Parts: sequence; C-alpha cells; structure tokens
Amino acid sequence: MHVDLAQLADREAIRELVLRYSRGVDRLDVEEMKLAYWPDATDDHGRFVGNGWEFAERVVSTHDRWAATMHCNYNHSIEFDDDSHARGEIYNVTYLLAKGEGPWSVWLGRYLDRYEKRGQEWRISHRICVHEGTRMIDGPPIAGDMTNFRTGQFDRPRGERPLGT
Repeated sequence: MHVDLAQLADREAIRELVLRYSRGVDRLDVEEMKLAYWPDATDDHGRFVGNGWEFAERVVSTHDRWAATMHCNYNHSIEFDDDSHARGEIYNVTYLLAKGEGPWSVWLGRYLDRYEKRGQEWRISHRICVHEGTRMIDGPPIAGDMTNFRTGQFDRPRGERPLGT
C-alpha cells in the first residue's frame, strides 16, 4: 500500500480547519471562525447565503443567546480533485444549551464543503449546510449539583486565551 505523505498532511490540515470552525462557533470567537474560510468564501446556511467571513460575524451574535453550544463533527470524508482543491462531507450533531431553564436544541445535519489550498494553507472556499432536523429537549438533561463545575460560559468568548486554558 502506497501512502502519499503530502496528501496525508493535506487531509489533516483540512480536518483541523473544520475543527477550527466548530471551536470558533462554540467559543464565540469570530477570528477563529474566519481562519476556517478564505476571505472570498461562500457559506450557504439556509437563512444566510453569502460571504463566509460575514457569516462568522453573524453567527457569533446569533449564538450568544445560548449558554453554550457544542458542534460535534463525525464521518468527515475528503476527496481530492488535485493538489489544491478538495471536497468534503461532514456529519454534524450540534447541542445548543439554553440559558436558564429553557429547552435544549439538538441540531442534526451535514456540511458539504469545497476546500482550496493557497500557498501552503487549506481553507473552506464554499460550504453548504444541510439541515436534517432539530429536536427540542425539555429542561436540562443533567441531574445533580453542577455548582462545582465550570459551564459553557466559562470560556465564551475565548478571545485572546490560548487553546486549552
């Protein structure tokens, strides 16, 4: 079996940029989100279709209504068209935790991405968000005393804090 180390490195770079996007949304970090998109990228999230950087600015303000969000990416398939273009499909489950005692929302869907490598860097050039469904969960599903734990507000927004702190 032949392993193409350059393509393996490119695949990992693409996976990291997808995680950067999710981390940016969940931490309300607009600059982190923008690093996942090229400045001229397009994002089609249904309610928003336009520039990826403008989407990043918008989503940070719309997600502030939640106490915390958790974008969980699964089954990330990547296919390369050539050395600087690739396509991807990512299954996603997002948990949106209400502030206070309101219901939680569980979002199910996929991201259909086109990636472009410019210089030595991969970023999203076009994203389509496919919404499969949303389920509301009444009341916080966590039982017990949470007063000794840090919650989603602890590191939102992350701002200048280093990763993992």
